[in-house]
Parts: sequence; structure tokens; C-alpha cells
Amino acid sequence: MSNEQPDTDQSEAWSQTDDGEIDYPEGDTDTDSTGTTDDGSDAQQNSPDTTSSDGNSDTSEPRREVARRVFATEFNDATYTFKESSEDRAPVYALLPTGERANRVFVAGTLTETQDVGSESEYWQGRVVDPSGTFFVYAGQYQPEAATVLREAEPPVYVSIVGKPRTYETDDGEMNVSLRPESISITDAGTRDRWVVETALRTVERASDAETDPTEYDQMAAERYERSPEQYKQDAISVLEELDTDAESQTADPTP
Repeated sequence: MSNEQPDTDQSEAWSQTDDGEIDYPEGDTDTDSTGTTDDGSDAQQNSPDTTSSDGNSDTSEPRREVARRVFATEFNDATYTFKESSEDRAPVYALLPTGERANRVFVAGTLTETQDVGSESEYWQGRVVDPSGTFFVYAGQYQPEAATVLREAEPPVYVSIVGKPRTYETDDGEMNVSLRPESISITDAGTRDRWVVETALRTVERASDAETDPTEYDQMAAERYERSPEQYKQDAISVLEELDTDAESQTADPTP
């Protein structure tokens, strides 16, 4: 992926709907394999397609999309975006190669570097590394809380991020994917590890479903991407095995 940053002209303003914390209202993020959200609360039964931004089922009000868990490798490969409505404010989805649409994502990793890349105003770039690769995060005047975190953070530090995928084309014609954060939270190794485990399980689940019960999104992914869902599934399994190996090593020889 090229290090070239997206256009820093953020004329497409959007509302800051989050309070800067990672604990979102029920139904707003993926539930884990036990049916609970990241904060341990019971998952809301409503489909994300019928859930309004305040967590109540009401199709007459704006809806906030579920934040999908995805590793950096698959996120960076999700270069195709689309809308499912001709309305001006219709959500833009990134098509994940494992056959899921994503308007918002939930990621975690190590913030290894920050840089102000703006020309006329502050526009912060952050590099966030997970076990599979690197997310490039950009925040400016329309993401003030996220920009403040990037400005004040002292890398390396663990972070959790909820945001929207954005695609942009570089000068040489390469299509890159970046993350526009709604919120960034400083976190710890335990939170990062739990995210890794659950994201791996979700990736395996999506890839398996693509083979056994394909949807229209699986068909779209098969037509547009070279890597198969099975490859991302094997990547996720490798991440879990590596995490288990690291945990066993630390148990056998703990550091003070």
C-alpha cells in the first residue's frame, strides 16, 4: 500500500455522533461468539438494518450501521465501494473480500506513528498495526476528538478505533483504503488480544459462510477480488495460532 495520503480537502463534512469512547450503544457493533457486545452487555436482537442511531427500532429515523471487525489485510484489499440507494445521504459500503458489506469498522492494534500531513490545517495520519498488517488512519477538523488523540498520543500505544473506510486513488492509479475515525480510544494489550481473537473468529465465519451459503455480496466479492475468502480464513487461523504461541511462551517464561 502506498504511503500517499488522501486529499486533505475535507469538504465532505459529517456529523460527530460518538462521545469518544469505545463502548457503543447496543446493536452498534458486532456481538461476540457468545452473543454479547464488547462491554459484556446483552446484544440487541434488532437487525442493524432496522436499528436507529439511538438503538430503537424505527425505520423513519437515521440508522447507524454495525461496525464490522476486520483485519488490516482484508481491510486494505476492500477497494470496491458501492451504495444500495440513489439517495444523497445513502450509506457508502466497502465490500469486504470475505463477502460482507461494511459502512463502519471496529479495529484495534498498536499506534506506531503519527504525523501531521495537512498543508493548510491540521490533518493527522496514524499508522495502526495489527497481526496482519497496517491501517492508515486520517483525522482532521471534522474529526476533532480523534485528531486530538492522534496529536497527543505517544506511540507506541494500543488503540481501539471505530470508523468508516474510505478509498482514494493515488497519482500512479493505485487504489488505497484508509480509515476515517469516529472515535479512537487508548487501550491495553488485553483488549487488543480479545479483539484479535474475536476478529479472527468473525473472519473464519464469513469465509465459511461464503463457501456454504453464499450471498449476493459473496458473488460480488468473487467477481471483483483475486484473493479468495479461504485465503483470509487461513490468515485468521494463523493469527490465532501465533497468539496462542505467544501466550504459551509468556506463561512458560514470564517477564517481570
